[in-house]
Order: sequence, then C-alpha cells, then structure tokens
Amino acid sequence: MKQYLLTVYQPDGPPPPAEALEAIFRDLDALNEEMRAAGAWVFAGGLHPPSTATVIRVSGTETLVTDGPFAEGKEHVGGFTIVKAPDLDAALEWGRRLAQVTTLPIEVRPFQDEAGD
Repeated sequence: MKQYLLTVYQPDGPPPPAEALEAIFRDLDALNEEMRAAGAWVFAGGLHPPSTATVIRVSGTETLVTDGPFAEGKEHVGGFTIVKAPDLDAALEWGRRLAQVTTLPIEVRPFQDEAGD
C-alpha cells in the first residue's frame, strides 16, 4: 500500500487559547486512533515553531549553517502525519478528516515508490 504525507500548515503567530487546543488535541487523538484501527496510521508528529529550525547548505566544500526556517512565509509546517492508503482518494479522505479536526490546511502528497514513480 502506498504511503502519503499529510502536512499540516499553520499560520505564524501565537497558538490558539489552551481551551481551544484541548478540544483540537482530543479530536486529533481520536482521529489518530481511528487511523490506527483502520491500519492506515504510520507516524505523526508536531513540530516546534519555525524559529527553532536550522538550515544547512552545502556548496562545493563549504557548509553554511543558518538559524531559522528555509522559507519565510505567513504559514509554516506545524506537523505531519504519514498514512498508508490504497489510493489517492483514500489518502485525501484522511487529509479531509485531519483538516476538519485541526481546522488547518492539509497538503496530501504521495511518497515516491522505492522502484520510482
């Protein structure tokens, strides 16, 4: 079965109030449990703010290490889930459910097959 990355995009700025996050995390835990029960869940994780990112670039023999995210923007990757799904439609349905629970945009992208796509 193919694997898909469900990327959660969240706006920059302070997080929602704790009471709002509590309901979101409760619903997210329930969705993750549903994915596990369906055999679709592979891995999920939330990320620290973009200010904690470090970017490493190599050019020739030089390595440049800079603090901060790779790209500046109004949104950033806040977390992700990897699911197994029989096809894109099934992955999109998990993405739709994740968007509903998190109230945030979700990008669904297939992993390349080991033999190549």
